[in-house]
Amino acid sequence: MMSFDWYGKKLQHLCSGPTMKLCSCFRSTCFIISSIYHSILFKINPILTQILYFISLSSFGFLILKALNPRTMFRPRNIDLFFTSVSAATVSSMSTVEMEVFSDAQLIVMTVVMFVGGEVFTSMLGLHLIRPKYRPWRSSSKVTSVSSNSNSNNNSPHHSRQSSFHDDQIELDIMSVHEETLNHNDSRLDIFSSSKDSRELKYESIKFLGTLAAVYLVCVNVVGTFLVFLYVRFVASAREVLRQKGLKLFTFSIFTVVSTFASCGFVPTNENMVVFSKNSGLLLILIPQILLGNTLYPVFLRLSIWFFAKFFKKQEGRFLLKHSREIGHLHLLPGLHSKYLVVTVLGFILVQFALFCSLEWKSSGLGELNGFEKIVGVMFQVVNARHTGETIVDISTVAPAILVLFVVMMYLPPYTSFIPVKGEEQSQDPQRKKKARRVDNIIFSQLSYLVIFIVLICITEREKMKEDPLNFSVLSITLEVISAYGNVGFTMGYSCARMLKPDPNCKDRMYGLAGKWSDEGKIVLIFVMLFGRLKKFNMKGGKAWKLM
Repeated sequence: MMSFDWYGKKLQHLCSGPTMKLCSCFRSTCFIISSIYHSILFKINPILTQILYFISLSSFGFLILKALNPRTMFRPRNIDLFFTSVSAATVSSMSTVEMEVFSDAQLIVMTVVMFVGGEVFTSMLGLHLIRPKYRPWRSSSKVTSVSSNSNSNNNSPHHSRQSSFHDDQIELDIMSVHEETLNHNDSRLDIFSSSKDSRELKYESIKFLGTLAAVYLVCVNVVGTFLVFLYVRFVASAREVLRQKGLKLFTFSIFTVVSTFASCGFVPTNENMVVFSKNSGLLLILIPQILLGNTLYPVFLRLSIWFFAKFFKKQEGRFLLKHSREIGHLHLLPGLHSKYLVVTVLGFILVQFALFCSLEWKSSGLGELNGFEKIVGVMFQVVNARHTGETIVDISTVAPAILVLFVVMMYLPPYTSFIPVKGEEQSQDPQRKKKARRVDNIIFSQLSYLVIFIVLICITEREKMKEDPLNFSVLSITLEVISAYGNVGFTMGYSCARMLKPDPNCKDRMYGLAGKWSDEGKIVLIFVMLFGRLKKFNMKGGKAWKLM
């Protein structure tokens, strides 16, 4: 991606005679646009960038959803449409409206919002935005490579640490790793011996990584959509569900796959995946989509890089594999870390699978399934419990012990891993600015914020908690908040049968418990979804508190 001022300079050779003034004006415009572009790109705070991104995306989705007509005569309120748009943009799948209310056009809009709000897309976008910073021909570039100890004092580890701190603060998903790089100075001296060569190679490596992420994103979604389309097209039971609900096959296929890969969990049916609980083939297609787009994305990203480095002799691939920490991309983990991530993810799945089977094997939710369908269904359910949120059972009927385990799984970040290796803990950077240290002292931990959100919801819904304690229990509200924070989408829902005082006018609706909350409660949950989508910026919060 060449800068605007580069095109302005090239244009000078084409300008002569009467067109000189016009060309000069155009070059000036290019220079102004380029200056604004670089000023925003290189100086704006990364968390502010993402806040603006998701608010803009949510607002765009809301305006389009409002402009389009729903499928039914019922028109959702503005607060519910905005809630749905935020839920899609933050890939949370929290719902206050039944999904079958939305028309085919509205479902397509939600598909686009989920696609560009997914973690893989935003990380790919971040790579393309950060790439100009490492352009080797930028004379004013502040990027300095890490070189050997034999270089000048300006290239010392201390100087590199300071440069890295300032250079890694502008991207969407390039994390600041200046502390980590200091622990691995021996393995990189060979490739960082030349400042110019290292900048050029780093630039090409980031370009390659961004392209690879884009190809990965498109290929997995296209293949998944194709497989779901074929399955539903040739399996009568699945096709009949769409016919009864008036859903188009292509819309269902692309919506479901994009939602699943983006870890959103929206499904165009009111019952989510409950109506497909016996379609084991469909569930088996979606399970890899969940893992490829979320918890195991770093593993498959690294495997993709290894494939191109091995069989296509890509120098950028070898650089990325050997210097994952120096690149600092959140989703590009070192080899050992990736292996432990696989073990951790599979371990969590195994624990959930064993507990779910032991407590729910003969439950009403799985009662109509045969042995094979139960195994596939339980596997689908527990894989979704981390961050996707699709379900084949009514969550409110699940055993409390499983619900507590689900709450823990939803709380954990996607790349949580058990790494019993010394030296993984990062030391505090002594060069951090005093302002940054003061901010650290007032930042709470993730749990602290969640407690605050739960308390706020209990305040806004206090009257309903008194009148309808079975539906509005503390456990139900806690699960809803943690689910929104984890961008999962699990919910206990609302049932008229659980009301202590039966209401003849009450009608069961197939959406989340939040659909019965007050507008104030929904607004709080919107903040929870946005906070959860940006939680990576506060993973180390609350360290000023010492528990003795």
